[in-house]
Amino acid sequence: MSVANAQIVLSRYQCEPLLAQRGQPGDAVTSLDLGMSETTVHLGDDGVLLPDGSTLDWESIEHIAASENGCFRIEPDEIVHIRVFSETTNWVRTLMPTAGAPTMLASGIPMHRIKGIDPLADTARKVATIAPLAGVVLDTATGLGYTAIAAGKTAERVVTIELDPAAIEIARQNPWSRELFENPRIEQIIGDAFEVIRDFPDGTFSRIIHDPPAMSLGGELYSREMYREMLRVCRPNGRVFHYIGDPDSASGRSITKGVIQRLSEAGFRRIVRRPEAFGVVAHP
Repeated sequence: MSVANAQIVLSRYQCEPLLAQRGQPGDAVTSLDLGMSETTVHLGDDGVLLPDGSTLDWESIEHIAASENGCFRIEPDEIVHIRVFSETTNWVRTLMPTAGAPTMLASGIPMHRIKGIDPLADTARKVATIAPLAGVVLDTATGLGYTAIAAGKTAERVVTIELDPAAIEIARQNPWSRELFENPRIEQIIGDAFEVIRDFPDGTFSRIIHDPPAMSLGGELYSREMYREMLRVCRPNGRVFHYIGDPDSASGRSITKGVIQRLSEAGFRRIVRRPEAFGVVAHP
């Protein structure tokens, strides 16, 4: 990591090992970008000497290590909890650390699977259900941008829609989301996917990744009307992945059954369950 122009973001996963070495002056290897890369720092009596010459005191490191679900941006005179209240949704959004890439909590609900799997592996499973991702791809819910980033590696163009500007504010502070803002093939739209999708011409997309928030938070995105629009903008030989949730849970079984019925009623000719990705693939 080049520290000169990069923001430093830490969580308990980076700070707990430093605290374990407290009292042992010398160099230590850690990550200053939530595990994306490794950097050598110097441990001293007052704290940790960072590559830019500043010192992060032990009290701040203890504070970060004590936060189970928090990530913190390191500023010259303070540590900032990466958390935003959204005036659009009235949700509190928080960047939540994992042993790998972080996820985002929205109204207390993780936006990725984190039990027995990390957010990037979760994203990879979703994308794999409709591989190869070529042509023009629609991602209906940006979040931290992991889906758009993954699609952007092979697609000609990716259009990603996010209802909540607060989600983009969190993503901008997440080192793992950097490519969302740097890849010129990714086009971001702020708006309600239920409305925005109506503006696209018929057959615009070769692939659609529909990964809405929980049904209790985004009911319209599970509606027959939304599915009709998805069918309209999907190319005849295209495919749609729809994330639903744990198919083995009671609510997941019920929601999956309803989703499959509404997708069929909307005109999709074949719907295939993909339990490994907690969703279904729909074929026009």
